Amino acid sequence: MTPADTGASTTVGAAASVPDLPDTRVAPGGPGYRRMSFALFLAGVATFALLYSTQALLPLISGDLGVTAGDASWTVAAATGGLALFVIPMSALSERFGRRTVMTASLAVAVTVALLVPFAPSLPALVALRAVQGAALAGLPASATAYLAEEVTPKALVTAIGLFVAGNSVGGMSGRVITGWVAQEWGWRVAVGVIGVVAVVCAVAFRMLLPRPKHFRPGSLRPRVLAGTLRDHLANPLLRRLYAIGALFMTVFGGVYTVIGYRLTEAPFSLPQGIVGSVFLVYLVGTVSASTSGRLVGRLGRRGALYLAGGTTAAGLLLSLADSLPLVLLGLVLITAGFFAGHSVASSAVSRTATHGRAQASALYQSAYYIGSSAGSTVGAVAFHSGGWAGTVGVGLLAVLGVGTVTLLGTRAARGQTAKLPAAA
Repeated sequence: MTPADTGASTTVGAAASVPDLPDTRVAPGGPGYRRMSFALFLAGVATFALLYSTQALLPLISGDLGVTAGDASWTVAAATGGLALFVIPMSALSERFGRRTVMTASLAVAVTVALLVPFAPSLPALVALRAVQGAALAGLPASATAYLAEEVTPKALVTAIGLFVAGNSVGGMSGRVITGWVAQEWGWRVAVGVIGVVAVVCAVAFRMLLPRPKHFRPGSLRPRVLAGTLRDHLANPLLRRLYAIGALFMTVFGGVYTVIGYRLTEAPFSLPQGIVGSVFLVYLVGTVSASTSGRLVGRLGRRGALYLAGGTTAAGLLLSLADSLPLVLLGLVLITAGFFAGHSVASSAVSRTATHGRAQASALYQSAYYIGSSAGSTVGAVAFHSGGWAGTVGVGLLAVLGVGTVTLLGTRAARGQTAKLPAAA
């Protein structure tokens, strides 16, 4: 076989004749890094403020439109479901047309819909608008991490993605808090309108600040190649377990935070809407637990960390059954801490497990994650309508049991592989 057949001489010769070129990707302190990071932080704020803008307002929407908690929950489930369905197609579009282009178009459509949401004349119209909004927002998580991976140095990547995730957390929290206080004075329509205006400002600033990509290379939209990559990921037992764990954790979280507004505005608590919205400040606990999940895995291993996260979530669910506001809030703290830790462990394991097509592997995880959110929002609300808060807690405990079962299957599979190693040797 000749050198030309293998391509070895070409590679070696190029390496010998061409000196190493400097890495032109940006790093902390480098030109454009702060602009890039702040732009994507604002994109994260806009995305999650819009995605969950109706969640804290469900009791008001129910009263205004004369619908049940289960019906009103579709305003959340439709948005997260739209995102879950479109995140994979959007990831493919970003490979062809560019991350910046897809993110800009996604935000433009989402904020336009946001300005129409306050004028929805009925629940079906509101749900339809929210579904379109969620589908549009799918272009953000599908493109932002890929953009950062191409444009920043590897050492800065974790920090840069962390800022984007921080924007997600801040957007999700602030959207709920702002809508709670605004709705208390002027109603839910004005509240979602305010979030729409905030998102418009974030979207415009994002477009002005985000640098043009320098390292993007367009790919082809070949359905067969994409389908093959997705099949490979779905054929991997570990990835399937991680997708299931992400969906189950989000089922708990989506159900609890969709229904908690009803729980706290009714007797024996009877809290005003502004105070209920402020309960979402508990999200800050999740920021801490997510940031410490790496150390948790270092001490307990991935499966040990997942067992602990599931146990913490279950303890929070049981504690929230009490008719004591401090105990309910403590339960929310434990649920939030357990969820964010479990989600961080599972999502990071997906990137480490996938040997190729990491963007598609992550997109599959996000799809499962938001399917879990939609399922949790709807089933949790229906359970609350039928059996009160205990019904929602029951749904959450079943999902946590599912997390434990899937993790246990992973533990047994790992032990089985270890037992085979001596024979293979």
